[in-house]
Amino acid sequence: MKYLGIALSLIVLTGAGLMIKSLNAEVIADLSGSTHYHNGKFVNDAPTSPNSLSKTLKIMWRYITEKRVDTEPNLPLPMKYLTAGAIAEIPDQGIHLVKLGHSSFLMKVEGEYWLLDPVFSERASPVRFLGPKRFQDTPISLEDLPPIDRVLISHNHYDHLDKQTITLLKSKVANFYVPLGVEGDLQRFGIQAEKIHSFDWWQSRSFNNITIVFTPTQHFSGRGLGDANATLWGAWVIKTPAQSVYFSGDSGYFDGFKTIGDKYGPFDLTLIETGAYDKDWQDIHMTPEQSVQAHSDLQGKVMMPIHNGTFDLAFHAWYEPLDRVSHAAAEKGVSLTTPIVGEVVTVGSDYPESRWWTSLK
Repeated sequence: MKYLGIALSLIVLTGAGLMIKSLNAEVIADLSGSTHYHNGKFVNDAPTSPNSLSKTLKIMWRYITEKRVDTEPNLPLPMKYLTAGAIAEIPDQGIHLVKLGHSSFLMKVEGEYWLLDPVFSERASPVRFLGPKRFQDTPISLEDLPPIDRVLISHNHYDHLDKQTITLLKSKVANFYVPLGVEGDLQRFGIQAEKIHSFDWWQSRSFNNITIVFTPTQHFSGRGLGDANATLWGAWVIKTPAQSVYFSGDSGYFDGFKTIGDKYGPFDLTLIETGAYDKDWQDIHMTPEQSVQAHSDLQGKVMMPIHNGTFDLAFHAWYEPLDRVSHAAAEKGVSLTTPIVGEVVTVGSDYPESRWWTSLK
């Protein structure tokens, strides 16, 4: 059972899907028009190391043999629980965010309620009884969420696209915005096709004086055996007339951050992946130091490190990404905000700066 749990963790990390029947073997969208789609697969602009059975077995052997320290917290993590009433009191003007854990966010954008990569399940896994288990609950239940205007998905890995969450949300959400091919996943989850809007890199859409743009990252996709890179991955730019936010999804460091910054920056706030990095997958996840550089490339004003503090997905201590990104940001003169789960953050206002994790090591 222990090693089965490790294998399921590797599915989340590498998209290898060695033990799971493909959930996305057929892609519903017409992908032939995408310039990054070749021979049935999406590709990054720069070559990255392909996943393979031997690579996955090597990583599994490391999980079995290497001593890992403090990969999960020993004490309860701080959290501010949210009620439906508290969410309703968030002002309609501006952009407001609530970290739900890992890379999941509830947002209020000019009066609209949005979700980014919502994962409410106990585990980021294809099964409910094994795989990476969250360190703490979400600060609000799915049932207490208000009706959601828009859900934005960065890619279809289990720690970003959760079938159980999407299934329970389907009657509450008006629109889903997804990378090319991920509409196939959502339709299999029971989402009506007319609610789903798929995007290639650099495609945009405007509504109610808000613009979203789907931009490149250096990553990959897959949920099971046979569907590696059958769907696209990427990041989201969110712009109103007065403010802008960048949501990274997952990515290795690449020169695309500078391109995005030149095209759509500066950003008032960047939500940058900072966690689950390792030498064995360094081209598709960033180190904390690279995350700070990505923020600078994007011309960000304030950076929030995400993709940490919720699931054990790598070999480092659970608090290491936050320690390292804090040090790197201080060295580079980068403004960092590190809210606890459930804390409301208002873009352009006073940002939470508490280093809450330091007393929990």
